[in-house]
Amino acid sequence: MGATLAEKILQKHSDEQVTGPGQIVRCRLSLVLANDITAPLAIKSFKKMGAAAVFDKDKVAIVADHFTPNKDIASAEQVKVCREFAKEMGITHYYEGGNVGVEHALLPELGLVGPGDVVIGADSHTCTYGGLGAFATGMGSTDVAAGMALGETWFKVPPTIQVVLTGELGPYVGGKDLMLALIGTIGVSGALYKALEFTGPLAAALSVEGRMTMSNMAIEAGGKVGLFPVDAKTLDYTTAHGRKGDVLLAADADAVYERTVTINAAGMEPQIACPHLPDNVKPVSAVAGLPIDQSVIGSCTNGRIEDLRQAAAILKGKKVARTVRCIVLPATPAIWRQALAEGLIETFMDAGCIVGPATCGPCLGGHMGILAGGERAIATTNRNFKGRMGSLESEVYLSGPAAAAAAAIAGEIIDPAKV
Repeated sequence: MGATLAEKILQKHSDEQVTGPGQIVRCRLSLVLANDITAPLAIKSFKKMGAAAVFDKDKVAIVADHFTPNKDIASAEQVKVCREFAKEMGITHYYEGGNVGVEHALLPELGLVGPGDVVIGADSHTCTYGGLGAFATGMGSTDVAAGMALGETWFKVPPTIQVVLTGELGPYVGGKDLMLALIGTIGVSGALYKALEFTGPLAAALSVEGRMTMSNMAIEAGGKVGLFPVDAKTLDYTTAHGRKGDVLLAADADAVYERTVTINAAGMEPQIACPHLPDNVKPVSAVAGLPIDQSVIGSCTNGRIEDLRQAAAILKGKKVARTVRCIVLPATPAIWRQALAEGLIETFMDAGCIVGPATCGPCLGGHMGILAGGERAIATTNRNFKGRMGSLESEVYLSGPAAAAAAAIAGEIIDPAKV
């Protein structure tokens, strides 16, 4: 009996024989990460358990990306805890200030995560790295503290849902739309503690950035991980970002899946997740005309250069509606710099957008774009829970970058083809 991609990666990091779903296995960790919200909790647990040092100063990353630049005294104190711990432990990969970016865009860019790795993070969207073929998943801060100290953790081997992606993408449809369509199909608990393994001709055709967008939102379907096979496109990406020795990796032809779900992109409209769950998904035509107050383009889901190019192509030569705040947050300093070199920043500013630093910003209700009661936002972020971006009386609609940019111009949700 063949192995799924999740089983193959876990086997690579375990001395136990991986036999199938439900088995508990101990695995060596490639990287452990936390951010300015979750790291202080992990640090407290780390010290409470009596640990004197991290297992490997080169395999722990702390990224101060959520409430930074510090929005208030409390967030400044959080980052201070992170900074002092990183210094005390000699942690190589501590990022704050001018070198910080949204962690799940920054770490792949730095070559710190990649094919065949096992990564845990005190952030639910750690599953992003599955786009590069890594078994990467979020955990609680106490488990992450143990990972920092021991360099290993345990997993229950997840069953795998095979997701076959077919058809061709339309001009304003991308990985975000495919993932929203999947979540709308299986629901927010449809992959609860399961691996999502993306296959099919469209999976192979997707850019690495599009793959990371899809893996990022595996958790929105309850998934433990979201995995793409490692192909030549993956290896080109990881080599370009300084990694060496990565190899092709795919599930066995006779791998056993719990079930198979097919998502066909043929004729697909841009998808919109309506309040207040990511599985309340409708085609853009079904919600067109809803006025918006804010459009957010960025986050660990859609703040990469490919996303900014799509948004800029819509916004070029046009103006954001006077009633709308359009906030653009490139996900890392390198992406910011590239967007500047390509003229995208100028396009955004000419259109009347607010261009901010590389930070999570309003995605989690942090800062730089909090919603008031009764306000409605469209966002390229990953969650639209009640109160996620501010007031409990606000609404968040999730979309890809093209739809978010189009709505900013129209002042209402609209098919990008009509702008």
